[in-house]
Amino acid sequence: MVHGGLYPATSDSRGTSVGTLAIDRFLRPVCFQNYPDALLPEALQNANPLGIRRLVDGEVSQSAL
Repeated sequence: MVHGGLYPATSDSRGTSVGTLAIDRFLRPVCFQNYPDALLPEALQNANPLGIRRLVDGEVSQSAL
């Protein structure tokens, strides 16, 4: 999928929609504020069932919140 440039657009490397810069153009930040744990992915749940190390109030922790 290539957008931009004159025909043939595929030979013009300045106007593509794929690549590392496309991530910045199409990224949509998502916030899960006030979601119940049952609706969150395991990696984001307060119970931390996967035991992921995370930063909580400036300190690294693996325990539940």
